[in-house]
Amino acid sequence: MTDTFVALSDPTRRLLLDRLSEEGGLTLSELSEELPITRQAVAKHLAVLESAELVASERDGRCKRHYLNPMPLAKMAKRWLVRFEDVPLGALAGYHAAPATRPAHHP
Repeated sequence: MTDTFVALSDPTRRLLLDRLSEEGGLTLSELSEELPITRQAVAKHLAVLESAELVASERDGRCKRHYLNPMPLAKMAKRWLVRFEDVPLGALAGYHAAPATRPAHHP
């Protein structure tokens, strides 16, 4: 799951996942359109997403098409987010951390 968190930590990779979520089967060229980075940079980001299993790819002739693989995200949500479903939002809004204790000052 560490690979998933690392992959999601980058805003460009999250943008690529958003685009694949909206329209799967995009090529590297299509994913690179309208991004302020090179095609090679997009390819490196895709490699990170593929190693985290967030993106699956398949060959289509000379093209490689990329698709979102939602399973790692679903596993993450089930493991980490489900436990907060029943927490009242008012309790979260009124959360007050315990005051930090300062070490006693000794002259």
